[in-house]
Amino acid sequence: MTTQPFHLRTHALKTPDKLAFRMCTTGEDTTFAQLEARANQGAHLLRSLGLKDGDHVVFLMENRREFLELCFAADRVGLFYTTISTHLTAEEIRYIVDDCNAKLLVTSDQLATNMPDLQKAFARPVPIYTVGAPVAGFEHWPQAVAQQPETPVADEAQGLDMLYSSGTTGRPKGVKWPQIKEPPGGNTMLIALLTSLFGYSATTRYLSPAPLYHAAPLRHSMVTIKMGGSAYIMSKFDAEAALQIIEAEKITHSQWVPTMFVRILKLPAEVRAKYDMSSMEMAVHAAAPCPINIKHQMIDWWGPIIHEYYAGTENNGFTAITTPEWLLHEGSVGQTKLGVLHICDEAGNEVPTGVEGEIFFENGHQFEYHNDPAKTASTTNAQGWTSLGDVGRVDEKGYLYLTDRKSFVIISGGVNIYPQETENVLLDHPAVLDAAVIGVPNEDFGEEVKAIVQLMPDQNGSPALQDALIAHCRTRLSSVKCPRSIDFRTDLPRTATGKLLKRKLRDEFWGKSGG
Repeated sequence: MTTQPFHLRTHALKTPDKLAFRMCTTGEDTTFAQLEARANQGAHLLRSLGLKDGDHVVFLMENRREFLELCFAADRVGLFYTTISTHLTAEEIRYIVDDCNAKLLVTSDQLATNMPDLQKAFARPVPIYTVGAPVAGFEHWPQAVAQQPETPVADEAQGLDMLYSSGTTGRPKGVKWPQIKEPPGGNTMLIALLTSLFGYSATTRYLSPAPLYHAAPLRHSMVTIKMGGSAYIMSKFDAEAALQIIEAEKITHSQWVPTMFVRILKLPAEVRAKYDMSSMEMAVHAAAPCPINIKHQMIDWWGPIIHEYYAGTENNGFTAITTPEWLLHEGSVGQTKLGVLHICDEAGNEVPTGVEGEIFFENGHQFEYHNDPAKTASTTNAQGWTSLGDVGRVDEKGYLYLTDRKSFVIISGGVNIYPQETENVLLDHPAVLDAAVIGVPNEDFGEEVKAIVQLMPDQNGSPALQDALIAHCRTRLSSVKCPRSIDFRTDLPRTATGKLLKRKLRDEFWGKSGG
C-alpha cells in the first residue's frame, strides 16, 4: 500500500516510538505507532458498522485520549466527522445529529447521563457508543475496537471535519467543504496553509490549551501530528499550568485566544517570572479581537513570536500577520494568505482604500452550509465572492482592519455567540414583548451577553423577573449564550420598517464608536 507523505502511517513507520500526543492532565502518552494502530482499529470498526465514504459521524466528549484517535480513524475512511461542544443543550445536540444525518454518535461516560432520552428524540435511529468506563445500555467503543485488526482497511479515503457554528437565524449551521477524492495523507489545503504560515514540522511541540471540539485546536493539532510533530493537549485552560507545560515540555508552538492572554498576564509577576519561555518559536492567536495593550504586553514578554490570523470555520479566506508587521500596522489582522480580498459597499461595489465595507474573498476555499442552500447563497455576491458578514477596511499596503463583527456577533472568551438565538428564546416568554441581545464589555472575556427587554404592558421589571428570564434561557440554551444581566426598557429603538438599531444600544455601553 502506497502511503502519502502526510499520512500518520509514514511517521509510524519512520519513528514508531516518537510521541504523537500527550494528554497533559492525565499524563497519557500516545506514540505514532500506537495512534496508527488505534486509528486502523477504529477504521475497521466504522466500516463494520456500515459507514461509507461521505457518511457523517458525531463525537461528543471532553478533551481525552480517544478524541484524536476517533478523528484520525474517521479521517482515513472518507467520513465527515462533527465534533460537538460539551456545553450544548440536549436540544442543540439533537438538532445537529439530525441535521447531519449522523450514522453514529460516540460520547464519553462523563456525558452519557442524558443519552437515553436524547437517543429517543432523534429523527432516525443513531447508534451510541461510549468511551471511558462502560455505560449500561450503550456499546463500549474500547471493547468493540479492541476486537478489530491493527492493519489498514483496504479502502482508505480522505475524510474531513464538518463543524457547526451558530447562525444568526438561531440554528447551528454545518460548514461543509468539498470531499477530497484522493488517498488520505496528501498535501491538503489546511496542511499547505498552516505549515507555510506557522512552521509546523516534525520538530514541532504544539500546545493546545483549548477544547478540541473547536475548529482551530482540532485542525492545528491534527496538522501538527500529520507533519510528524507532537501535540500536548490540556484538558482545560489554566494560566499557570500552561506556563508550566511550556517550560517542562519545551513547547515550540502554541495557539491562544485573547482571554487566555489576559488571564496569563493577571498572574503575579513573580509567578510569570518563574517559568522559562525561551523554547517558544511561535504563538498564534485568533477568534476574537485582542486589545492592543494586551498584545503589546505579550510581545514585550514573549518577544516577536506573536502571530495573528483572521478566518472563519469556513476558511473562505484567510489573513495573517507577524509581530514585526503588526508593530508597523497596529490593530491589523494582516494581509491575505488565502483568496483575494475585497471590501464592498451595500450595493456590492468595491470601496476605496481606507473606507469601511463588508469583507469578501475571491477564489478562497469552497464551502457550503449543509442542508441550507439559501444560507450558502446569501454569503455569495454577484461576482461569486463570499463573505461571512464582517466589516472592515484595508490600508494602502493591503493590511485588513476589522471594524465590526458578524451581524453584532458576541465574542466571549473566543466563543462566537449569535444574539438572534437568545432573543428568540426570550421572546417565547409570556412576559416579554420585545428583546435585544448585545455584547457588553467584560474585563476577562472581552464581552458578555446582555439582554435589553421590553415587557408586556401588564408586567413590571424586577430583580425576580430578571432571574426568571435568565433561568428561562438556561432551560433552552447552553449557559455561555444566556444573559448575565437584563435591563428593562419601555421600548427598543426600531426603524419605521421594524429594523432593530442595535448600534444605538451598543453605543451606550461601548461609547459612540460602538466598540
